[in-house]
Parts: sequence; C-alpha cells; structure tokens
Amino acid sequence: MNGILALDQGTTSSKAYVWRDGRFTLAGRREQRQILPRPGWVEHDAGELLRHLRELIALAGPCAFAGLANQGETAVAWDAATGRPLHHAIVWQDDRTRDAVARLRADGVEVLTLERAGLPLDPYFSATKLRWLLDHAGGARDLLRQGRLRLGTSDAFFLHNLTGTCATDVSTASRTSLMDLRRLCWDADLCAAFGVPMECLPAIRPTTGDFGHLADGTPLVASIVDQQAALFGHGCTDPGDLKITFGTGAFALGLTDTLPAAGLPDGLLPTCAWQLGDKPPRYALDGGILTAGAAVDWLGGVGLLADVAQLDAFDGPSALEQGLAFVPALAGLGCPHWDRDARGCFLGLELGTSPALLRRAVLEGIAMRAAELVGAMRDRAGPPARIAIDGGLSRSTFFAGFLAAALGRPIEVAEAADVTALGVLHLCLHAAGQPERPRPQPWRPVMPDAILPAVLHERFQQAVALSRAWGRG
Repeated sequence: MNGILALDQGTTSSKAYVWRDGRFTLAGRREQRQILPRPGWVEHDAGELLRHLRELIALAGPCAFAGLANQGETAVAWDAATGRPLHHAIVWQDDRTRDAVARLRADGVEVLTLERAGLPLDPYFSATKLRWLLDHAGGARDLLRQGRLRLGTSDAFFLHNLTGTCATDVSTASRTSLMDLRRLCWDADLCAAFGVPMECLPAIRPTTGDFGHLADGTPLVASIVDQQAALFGHGCTDPGDLKITFGTGAFALGLTDTLPAAGLPDGLLPTCAWQLGDKPPRYALDGGILTAGAAVDWLGGVGLLADVAQLDAFDGPSALEQGLAFVPALAGLGCPHWDRDARGCFLGLELGTSPALLRRAVLEGIAMRAAELVGAMRDRAGPPARIAIDGGLSRSTFFAGFLAAALGRPIEVAEAADVTALGVLHLCLHAAGQPERPRPQPWRPVMPDAILPAVLHERFQQAVALSRAWGRG
C-alpha cells in the first residue's frame, strides 16, 4: 500500500488526487447539485457529498495516508447514531440568517464575536446556520433531548461517517464564530449567544494528527479548510506570504507572525491558518470576495459566454478605460465592505456595448475587488512578500495580466495543479514525518505590462459605492 490521497470537497465538486511514484494525478471528480430553494438560500445534499467522497476513495484505492479539505463555513446537522443528515447542508454563500444576524447585532453580540472569535456578525459564518438547523431540521430537537444530535461544519459530518471520528480542525473551527481564537476551543459564551448547544459540536483537533481510518484502512492524518490548504499548497509559510484562490468566490489569505487584531475598519479577519501536530498555531489575515467564478458562471447562464476561450479574446483599452465597470456583488460584498445588501451592477452601458466588453468588464471587476483586498492587507501588514494565485480564473492569461496591472506588481500563477489538493498532500507528508514539499506543477510569474492608473481605481470605487447605495434602496 503506497501513495497519498488528497480529497478536496469544494463548493461545486469533490475531487480526489493521488501522489504516487512522484506523480500527482486526478483519481476522480464528482460534481454536486446546487440547490437554491429560495432567493439567497444555497444548499447541498449532504448525503450526495458523502456518497461522492466514498466513490472517490474507492477509485483511489488504499493509500499510506489521506487528507481532506472542506468548504469552510458550510453547516450540517446529523444523527450521531446513524450518521444520517437531518437537512440539506447550508452552504457558506447562504444568507437565510440575515434577520437573525440583525437581531444579534442589535443585542450587542458582535462585540463578543469580535473579541473572542475575531469575526463580525455575518450569515457567511457557521454559527447562525447551525442555530437555524437546530430550529428547522426535522427531528433535531428530539435528537438533542436524546443526546444524539450533532451540529458542525461539513468536515465533521464527513469524518464522522468516513472514519468514525466526530472532529474538526482548528482552521475550520475558526470559521464558525464559536471558537476562541486564542485558546483554540469552543467558547461557552459564544455558544450561548448563538443558542448552539456545545455538547452537539465536534471535538477540535490540530490540522494534522489522528482523524481515524477510512473503510479501506487508510489513516486520515490531515483535515483543513480549502483556503488554508491552498495557502499551504502554495508554499506560503513565511509572514507576508499571500495567496488568492479564484473559485466560486475569491479568497485571500496572508500569513502573519502573530494573531492579528480584529474589528478594524479594513474588514480583514483574523483566522487560524493551521496547527501542525503539537506545534503552536499559525495565524493569517483573511479577506473574501463572495462572487468571483460565480460571476463567470452567470455570464454563461445568460448567454454571454459560450466558451472559456472567450475569456482571453480581448484587445484594445480596458473596459474601465472605455467607461464600463462591473461590480461582482451578486451575493453582496465581502471584505473590506462586508455589505450583504450590495448588488452586482454594470455602470456605463451604451447602445454600442458589446458582449465581449461585458465579459471583459466582469473579469476586470473581479480583479479590481481582489486589488481592494490586497490593498487592505498592505495597509494593515505592509507590502506582501509574495502574491500567488490559483483557481479557475487564474488560467485566463488576460485576467492574470490585468490583476498584475491592478496590483502594480508581479504575481505567481499556479500552472495546472489543484493547489488545494496539493496543500492537503503537503500536510499529509508533514504528518507522516516527511515535510519535504514536492512541487509537481510549476508556478508562472506574471509581470504587469503597465500599472493601472489611479483614476481607474477611483472609477471602480465609485461603482462600488453605487452598488452599495442601490442595495440600501
């Protein structure tokens, strides 16, 4: 039995990669349904996700070690005795709890969440989702009385069913609003404030260690949030290293040497990057764009994108220079604004605006939002030592070049590897006492052809302000 299995359970699909004989190859991929029962509600069938993981594990075959990356804030309720989910998983994008968040904010709870968890009140994080499941998932209250209810992020649901270990890791727990970032444990006051019974939560463990064994005997030795896995996969291990993953959303993480302060007006959030065994935890600054690749999917859905090759078929002045701006606030604005009421918009449409210019404006808008994130991190912690990017949009030569121009500095693009799975591989190697960092795919430097003029940054900020004003009505 040899090889290392890296499982990546993401927002749109589950993937399995195997490192064997010096090669890192895709063993299989399964796409899941996106369930949208109401506007603003986003769900996954937790049973379907679990079935996909089991199929992928079988395809990969027994390995020496395995690791798992998860979606982060996605929440599940299940029966501890049977492992059966009580409701669809509530995905990180979901905002059904916005009214509950408003009530908690009016009650002053945000002071507590910022002080203990380092997070603002927002439907994005898991705590209000878990409370919603307690209140609405069929049979949840009865199972609570019987001591059989489990509430947790999706990783804990998977681990419980795949290995018999009901646990989460410190990086995932740091995304719930229920963990004390300093003590790395569930906080009784936070759980009480959200109404989440602490006894229903999984155990919090270091990112690498014993998470039990898969059905084929493979030991699972690493579990982590997908974004933190990508940070590790990029080899970002020094303070000042920063990565941005462009998936359904876009998420920037910048490694720090100490626990960052919370509650500052830049909207950046402290988070736990990972904890390797019994070593001290590493922390990072986190900033998220809630809509990135999802905006490209939207282009396809409305008939403006027939082929991904159209994401590079641009010439001449940028859309911003031509007076057209797009704000990718289709699920609200994340960092540094944290305005879930903001709405996506095009500004500057004319009778002659072409589909190609609309596509270009969407890519530019995502890049400009990423530049906002990096600018906030620069203002807080100084210029990043290194900026690495990955994800679907990073494969667009135009997008990578425009992002470098918007940032005004070189970036590193992961050529082809699934960097999240690569991070899981590296964590498994570390857990196995083999901390060498193989890099089966190259990183390509992208230099800015020219630095984007300040006036175009100002134009985009005007568009962001209008998207927020429109959302407020």
